[in-house]
Order: sequence, then structure tokens, then C-alpha cells
Amino acid sequence: MPSLKDLKNKIASVKNTRKITKAMQMVSAAKLRRAQEAAEAARPFAERMTAVMTALAAGVGTGEGAPKLLAGNGKDQVHLLVVMTSERGLCGGFNSSIVKLARVRANELVAQGKTVKIMTVGKKGREQLRRDWGHAFVGHTDMSEVKRIGYSNAQGIAREARAAFENGEADVVTIFYNRFQSVISQIPTMQQVIPAKFEATGATALYDYEPSEEAILADLLPRGVATQIFTALLENGASEQGARMSAMDNATRNAGDMITKYTTIYNRSRQAAITKELIEIISGAEAL
Repeated sequence: MPSLKDLKNKIASVKNTRKITKAMQMVSAAKLRRAQEAAEAARPFAERMTAVMTALAAGVGTGEGAPKLLAGNGKDQVHLLVVMTSERGLCGGFNSSIVKLARVRANELVAQGKTVKIMTVGKKGREQLRRDWGHAFVGHTDMSEVKRIGYSNAQGIAREARAAFENGEADVVTIFYNRFQSVISQIPTMQQVIPAKFEATGATALYDYEPSEEAILADLLPRGVATQIFTALLENGASEQGARMSAMDNATRNAGDMITKYTTIYNRSRQAAITKELIEIISGAEAL
């Protein structure tokens, strides 16, 4: 059994840990509010952008005149997976859920005889994938110095993805991220961005476009790819803070339980030590 001094040190150590986890929880709560507002504000624009491009894509089709970003290059052999995770840990299963989904997809593609390439965004995903898929790494985006996610960050990632597609280094580009639903719920999401895939959600209004639909799509599609990546980054940012807030709340509760447990053991040990000393004193007095 540990000594009273050891128990006292353990209690002090856990109390210090609880202070840290509580502070991290409060910081994440403040950051979550801003990140959630940014993610929710971006959704209507992304949805409307998708609706416009869906209508344009339906008119253009995937024929010879269609932009390559929409129609593809006619091949489906090389897949580039863009895995978006966080730069920091202590956020529960946030990173693991994204990496797990990417691993499953990569294994499926390899089983089909496809070639898999991986571009990582954020350090944690790269660390988890390095052991099994390090040979497939083709790029990495460091977000450690980014305090607030901006559209320019998404444009940089989109440029690399488009360059890989246009240079024939990738036929299909898919992004992986967590879609924010609530503080305790983040949905691992896989989304193909190149060639662009649009699904009609109902009847759409008919418009006459000028210049041609092909010309508009050729200009909009690169922006659409960047917009999808930007939305994913914002969703990931909100999901990360929500996951970290939840994880730190659980850690704070667990620290409290440990303090209670160690305090009980300490008090019992102290009482036993006092009782033993009293017995020795009484026994010595009776012997006299």
C-alpha cells in the first residue's frame, strides 16, 4: 500500500491535472462558438453554389465539351485521398474516426486494383497513417500556424489537388473530414470533389446562361472545388473543438472521481495509522 505522503502527492497531481483539463474545456468552448458560427454560416453559400453547378452540369452533361473537372479524364485508376485532421490531440476520437474512414476506403480501392495516393492536412492524421500508408504520401499541408481558417487555406489545398488531376497524377480526388452535428456528435464524411459529383435534390428553375454553360462551368468548377474544401475545413474546425470540449469535460469528471477515490484511501490509511499508534500507546501504558 502506498504511504500517506505518496497518496498526498497523487491527490495534488490529479488536482493540477483537473485544473488543466478544466481550462482546456473552457478554451475549447469559447473557440467552438466561433467555429460553429463560421461552419453554419458557410453552409448556405456552399449549398447554393452546389445547386447552381448542379443545374449547369445537368445542361452540359459529360460529353466532349464538358470541362474535365466535371467529366473526368476518362480513367478511374489513381485515387488521391485528401485526409483532413487536426494539428493537436486531446480531442477524443475526432482524428481516429477520419483516419478509420480513409483507411477503409484505401483498402477497398487497393482490393479493386486501384492506385492510392494520400495528401494529409494536419499532423495527427499523418502520424496515424504513416505506418501503413507512408509509401502513398504525396503531399502535406501544415495548419499549425493558422489561427483562423480562411478561404486562402482552402485555395492552396484545392490548387494542389487540381494540379495532380490536370498533370495526370490522379484521376479521382476525395476528401475526408468530420461534419459537425453537435458537441457530442461529429459525422465522418467522404466526399468526391474531382471529378465533381452533383445530385439533383428536386425541381430546379430554368435559366438562360450567358456566356455558355460550358464557359461558366469552366470558371465555377475550380471555385467549387475550393468552396467544398473550405466548407470541409470549417466543419472540421467546429468538430475538433466540440470533440476536444467533450473529451476535456470527461477528463475533468474522471479527475474528480480519482481525487475522491484517493482522498478516501488517504483518510482510511491515516485513520488506520492513528489507531495503530493509539493501540501501541495504550499497550505500553498497560505494560507499565
